[in-house]
Amino acid sequence: QISFWPLNSWAVFKAHPYISNVLGYTALFSSADVIQQSVLGGKPDIDWCQTARVATVGFCFHANFNYHWLRWLERMLPGGGVKAVTGKVVVDQLVAAPLTISAFYIGLSLLENKDDPLEDWRQKFWTSYKSGVIYWSTMQVRNPSIIIIIYFKATHCTALTFTKSVSHFILFILDIICNK
Repeated sequence: QISFWPLNSWAVFKAHPYISNVLGYTALFSSADVIQQSVLGGKPDIDWCQTARVATVGFCFHANFNYHWLRWLERMLPGGGVKAVTGKVVVDQLVAAPLTISAFYIGLSLLENKDDPLEDWRQKFWTSYKSGVIYWSTMQVRNPSIIIIIYFKATHCTALTFTKSVSHFILFILDIICNK
């Protein structure tokens, strides 16, 4: 029997969604930071300690929170119909978005040993939150079928978690651009 490694790896990830979520979030947060530093940061070298801090926040908080949050959200608002999807997006934006944005800024500040761990949060929270609301609203208006499909598949968490990871990546980049 011929085995193709990437396909077998995908089967492992599907069989272990928690591990794939943790690895996925860590990789996305790390990648976003490297891209931010190399493309938008204007510095000649990448600060790997900064990337490690971002990866730590992604690994320790975001991966775990979003895995359990999305499973809970699907149990509370099951299905992929317009009403369920709209409810999921609204609840996610009102509850999870403020928590995850706060965890990101406060977590990074704590890892950087800043004197005031809330300073970055106070400066950047509302811009990041508004960007997230605009991003999701735009996604819904431009192509609601994508959101419905994503939430419909959320029973297994993989599609929604990937989409949420990508949105965090985009919001991270938008935040860097907006707060320059």
